[in-house]
Amino acid sequence: MGMGTWGERPALQGASAAKRILALTLCAGFGLVLSACSGGAEQEAQQAVPSEGASAAAMGAATLDASAADATEAASPELEFSQNAGRAVDVSTDLYEFQYAYPDAAGAIAPLKAELDARLDKARKGLAEGAREERKAAKEGGYPYRTYSYGETWKVVTDLPGWLSLSSEIYTYTGGAHGMSGFNALLWDRKAEALRKPLDLFASPQALSSALRERFCKALDRERAERRGGPVKPDDMFGDCIDPVEQTVLLGSSNGATFDRIGIEVGPYAAGPYAEGSYEVTLPVDGAVMRALKPQYRGSFSPSS
Repeated sequence: MGMGTWGERPALQGASAAKRILALTLCAGFGLVLSACSGGAEQEAQQAVPSEGASAAAMGAATLDASAADATEAASPELEFSQNAGRAVDVSTDLYEFQYAYPDAAGAIAPLKAELDARLDKARKGLAEGAREERKAAKEGGYPYRTYSYGETWKVVTDLPGWLSLSSEIYTYTGGAHGMSGFNALLWDRKAEALRKPLDLFASPQALSSALRERFCKALDRERAERRGGPVKPDDMFGDCIDPVEQTVLLGSSNGATFDRIGIEVGPYAAGPYAEGSYEVTLPVDGAVMRALKPQYRGSFSPSS
């Protein structure tokens, strides 16, 4: 079952692909418009200025090099697109590339918007810090620095009267042969006005795993066999099944009233080699899933007809 089941979430294959994904999201998914583009981004560290009579040599070559590097890093403008409540940020410097976006449906909920903004800030800060350390190590080690990148785009899985279900696809690159992609999921409980994870609605992760595992493994093996051109053997590398709840669990709906589908997003290397990419398995809610729920959430689910 393809990614289209949960909405258009094209796979991120590289830093340039991450930028294309963001652009498509802005134009097609959000309908966002350019609202601000700084003519020159704020520098993260100001170049030290020598006191009167002091020579540049007295400042030390290391200080000058660091200042020049920071000036270069800040040379590119930051683009921020917004319309209504959604947000998308696109930053490109010699040090890193960073993209992050979320839709109006999420931004319209103030506490959820604050949470996503905090995640945005944390992700960008972590990327910048890691990139600076690697650039320094590359210079000291005499090897080329490869620009770090991070891209994350949140999309609506389903918007129900009591819940907003969100998912994100993430791409990261921190040097090496290739980047990595992954997934995340969040729920906004409208009644309780609280942020939750999909697994929070179940009696335990083990209860949901037991309810899904047999159907999940069969569906996963069908997809793996199709990609590999032959049946999957348990003793092969990447031949055994994996625990569905150790992957990213999404809650979806086909009726617009209750959750009646469960999606499991599987990143590279979890179910197959990197070349096979990511997997997605979508399963209808059944009686076993209903029994695995915490009693207070059963009214938000229904078996798929």
